[in-house]
Amino acid sequence: MFATLTGLGLSTAAGLNAYIPLMVVGLAANVTDAVRLPPEYAWLSNGWVLTIIGVLLAAEFVLDKVPVVDHVNDIIQTAVRPAAGGVVFSATTAAAELDNSAWMAEHPAVGWALGIVTALIVHVVKSGVRPVVNASTAGVGAPVVSTVEDAGSLGMSLIAIFLPVLVIVALAALGALGWLAVRRIRRHRAARHARRARRASPV
Repeated sequence: MFATLTGLGLSTAAGLNAYIPLMVVGLAANVTDAVRLPPEYAWLSNGWVLTIIGVLLAAEFVLDKVPVVDHVNDIIQTAVRPAAGGVVFSATTAAAELDNSAWMAEHPAVGWALGIVTALIVHVVKSGVRPVVNASTAGVGAPVVSTVEDAGSLGMSLIAIFLPVLVIVALAALGALGWLAVRRIRRHRAARHARRARRASPV
């Protein structure tokens, strides 16, 4: 059960920021016993790999806070974030240990799929919200929202590894925020269509 929560928590974090959970898992495997990487994922704790992840994380940290640039970055991250979700889910042996299932242990690709789908869902909501925030705040809200997302990714990563039982609460809170975000997107689109209709209608 805890393995499931750890995998879901980390892949959710990857949907917000691909590099934060990768960095957290790699560092945790390096300096603690909280994460024991399978042999095929030992590269994740390598110093050079962590350095590269750190550089990518720094670039993401800056780019995601610039209006318009953040949208382009989200398009690029459509492939990166789900892939990172699959990696962190599997790297923490969540796929092999899921509910102590022998079937899951024999089908590790399922763990990859769970991680990818989870991260993709979060990424899609994040990508949909950002243009609405930029449009409604003239771009001022972009760095604020991005900082909140980064903090959420870091917090979710740490909870998933060290307090996985709280992942349920964190996922519930994130789900509620996602639902509110989707409602806001729909209202924004409806208002935009209404404005276009008024402009198109004859006076």
